[in-house]
Parts: sequence; C-alpha cells; structure tokens
Amino acid sequence: MTDPLKPPPKKDPQKVQAVPLLPPSMRSRAAMGLTAAAAEARFMLQHCARCGAVQYPPRDACRECLSVDLDWRDTDPRGVLIAETTVRTSPNLYFRGQAPWRTGTVRLEAGVSVVVHVHGDCVKGQAVRLINRLDRAGQGVLMALPEEATPDMADDPELRELTADPKHRRVLIADARADHTPALVQALRAAGATTIFLGEAEAWRPWPGRAALAALEGVHILPLDVTDTASVTELAGEIGGKVDILINNARFLRPGGVLSRTDTAWAREEMEVNALGLMRLAQAFGPGMRARGADGVNSAVAWVNILSAHALVPDPAYGAFDASQAAALSLSQSLRAEMRPGGVRVMNVFTGPTEDAWHQDVPPPKVTPGALARALVAGLREGCEEVWCGDVARDLAERWRKGPKVLEREMGGDT
Repeated sequence: MTDPLKPPPKKDPQKVQAVPLLPPSMRSRAAMGLTAAAAEARFMLQHCARCGAVQYPPRDACRECLSVDLDWRDTDPRGVLIAETTVRTSPNLYFRGQAPWRTGTVRLEAGVSVVVHVHGDCVKGQAVRLINRLDRAGQGVLMALPEEATPDMADDPELRELTADPKHRRVLIADARADHTPALVQALRAAGATTIFLGEAEAWRPWPGRAALAALEGVHILPLDVTDTASVTELAGEIGGKVDILINNARFLRPGGVLSRTDTAWAREEMEVNALGLMRLAQAFGPGMRARGADGVNSAVAWVNILSAHALVPDPAYGAFDASQAAALSLSQSLRAEMRPGGVRVMNVFTGPTEDAWHQDVPPPKVTPGALARALVAGLREGCEEVWCGDVARDLAERWRKGPKVLEREMGGDT
C-alpha cells in the first residue's frame, strides 16, 4: 500500500537548490495526439477508420491494413499488468533522480499491449486501469493504476509527478473579492493545501465575507492589485518563493460588444485586468515558480487561469470582454511554453456564464462557485492543461473542434 505523504520539512536556505530536470520530451507528430488527450486527462488511442484496429504506439499507418485514416478516440482503459520491473538507475538525469521507478506492460481489453508507468499498488497478473497524463516535460504518458482505489493512492510518488495535487502545497488566489473565492478556498483546504494566500485590491473598500475568510486557519489576505506593477512586484518579493500553485482569477467584466459601446473605457479596463494583469503576475511570480520545479513535496507545480470559454469564439453581447479573454488565452499559451523548462504546467479553466451580477439576463445553465471550485481542484489532481467547466463550456469546445467558422456564425445569430 502507498505510504501517506508527510508534510515537508522547512527548506534549508544553506543547501543548494535542486535544479528542475525533465524527462525526455521528443515526440513524433503522431504521438502528439496522446499529449493532446492527456491535456484533458482523456485516455485515447488511435483507431483505424477502415478496419477498426486499435493502434499502439501511435503511428502514421494502420498496423493491419496500412490505412492512413487513423482517428483518436476514447478507449476502454481496462487491462491486465502482464509484466513489470523497477528501474533503479538510468542515464537520464530526471529518472536517475526519481529512482526507483516502476514500469511495465499492460495488455488492454482493447487488444493492444502498451508500455506504462506502474503505480506502487499494482500487482503483476491483476487487473488495472490506465490513465493518460502529462509528465513534467508536458508530454502524454500512460500509467497503470489499481482497478479499485486504494488508501492514499494519490500519494504515490510516480503518480504525484504526473499531477499538480494541492496536498501540502501553498496557493495564491489573485482576487479575494471574486464571488467564487470562498468556494475555491474551501475546496483547496479540503484537498490538503497548507497555506492559501488571497490577493486583495483596494483594502480600504469593505466587502462581504472578508472576516470569515480571514478567520480560517492557513488563510492570509495580502495586498495585491493586478493593474499595479508595483503592487504585484512587492507581493512577489514577499511570498514569491512560497507559491506552489498560482490561481489567476482576477476578472473585469462588463456587457457590450464593439458598436454597442460609445468609448473604449471599459474595454481598456478589461484588458488591464484580464490580459495585462496576467502578464504582470507572470513577470513577477513566473521566474521564481519555474526555478522551484524540483523542490520536492511542495515544489511549484501549476499556474491556473480562469477564463471564459468565449475566448475561443466571442459572444457579441460580451464582445469586448471576450476579446480580453482571447488575449489572455494567447498569453497563457506563451506562458505555458516558458514555464515548461521548470516542469510547471499552465492550466486554463474555461467556464460558461457564471452566477454573478453581470450575467443576470443570461439564461441557465450557469456555473456556480462550487462547480468551478470542484472542476479546478479536479483538474489539478489530474494534471490537466485544459478544463471545461459547465455544460456551456463543454458544448462550445465540442462545436469549436468540429467547425470554428460554423460556430462563429451560430454565435452571431445566423441560426
């Protein structure tokens, strides 16, 4: 059975800091399909559209009929662990530092044998289920888990390397005033986060719920205004070396598109908070987090942005806000590439309309604070890069994948 994860000791500042190391990251273009699926924690393999044969490893032509028409599809993850071994040394610096490391072969019910990482609670000859996760290099890898959950299963060292589990980690939430912040705090504390920092702009202005949050053990409310470079830099100087997970939930939202507004004042504020606020946070906290990707139990692991799903395609009724979300999405994708050398993943949580004052006239379904918090924590535990929260967000994502131009017309009222 997996040993429960113990809280880490205080870091000794006199010791040399461990340098983040990454597993091998080179992949073929075909294998990138596995990575794309892992970004959403989906177990997918190639299926031949002509003969139906399941493919592994990823390839350009079917192993049975040589057809090049191979589709990535969700696949039955059940199988049997038919062989396993423990790697105790390796020429690769990452795996040498992580040794011992279990690996093995699983025969899937889908008909193929796959090479996988193996959870410590798996037993040779017994049934297992596979998951597809991103490793520290941001590439999709497969891991075998016990068919049934075991005690402290998430604390397995190999599995923890493939996730951003909040347990024993310190979290910064950028906007304490957001409607969903209390739900986020509750979910993170339940997930085992040890310290939660909350950023507060305009501390002189009272807001409901502040006293309740400030009274919680391990919760600290600190000055932070994402539109003020000095404020962001000052807080980074104070706690930047302690932040393991940063949740950028700062958002400025007003209804209106391009023609319905008489000036650019609100649009400028939306860009200041939603896009440039992200950039200020990244410039202040990003380098420190990237350098702490190998700090052990509470290493820096994730940067989270909460975005509107309309960052993919705008809703004309909120066109200017959606433009700022599209800008934030583009910045987050650039940030992902820059954070990857430190093994820190950038996760975007896309939501549909949320339960707040600015979506009063939007019909349901809408995303509640509790639903957002649950989706975010689940995404961290699964090591995702993309999380779709709510029916509207999931529907938009599916329609966007099928035809971006068609979806643009539908959002514009052409259907």
